[in-house]
Amino acid sequence: MDDPLKRDFYTEMVKLERWNFRVFQERINSMLYERTAISKKPEETIKHDLELLRNEQKLTPDLVFRDPYFLDFLGLSDKYSEKDLETAIIVELQNFITELGSDFAFMARQKRISVDNEDYYLDLLFFHRRLKSLVAIELKLGKFEAAYKGQMELYLRWLEKYERQEGENPPLGLILCAGKSEEHIELLQLENSNIKIADYLTVLPDKKLLEQKLRIAIEIAKRRLEDKSDK
Repeated sequence: MDDPLKRDFYTEMVKLERWNFRVFQERINSMLYERTAISKKPEETIKHDLELLRNEQKLTPDLVFRDPYFLDFLGLSDKYSEKDLETAIIVELQNFITELGSDFAFMARQKRISVDNEDYYLDLLFFHRRLKSLVAIELKLGKFEAAYKGQMELYLRWLEKYERQEGENPPLGLILCAGKSEEHIELLQLENSNIKIADYLTVLPDKKLLEQKLRIAIEIAKRRLEDKSDK
């Protein structure tokens, strides 16, 4: 592994999640580092977050969330509904948690959220032990739409008001989509919020193609961060 930051990332994750050699190889093959938000940050930020993990055993959301998520184990065909996707995840819950990360604990499916006598239903609710946060997950078949942000913000504020326990951090949201526009995410300033947007793949592409796409995404994200810091 030529990249020292990538090497440090895997070293700390092995310690944290206690991977055996087989899982370690699987994580490398799945390009876990490239799929974390941390890989899209400047080197100083990566080093800072890894030092927090190494010295204080503190995880940041950027080290926890992935993009994209690989859900090939669900065995879904070309045509499926959001309900099919959700049901497949529940059936394959252990594999889904393995892809999310070992500190995720499942709490609820179709969590009812009542606001002014109107009911909404959150697809999946988890709790992340090390982040000490509730994690709301919404599943979307199509591309990310701006309206999804408002929906998730409502869910997070409700969870913070009615479900958050003493000592917990504010809830986090993850919207899993079949595609997203980086400009949408930039204009909505989602990188500064508690909401993460990620693609999911039910069929894995060619590894070389995936590697190329991830590298391009990382470079674009880093350039945008550098441009913002120069202003």
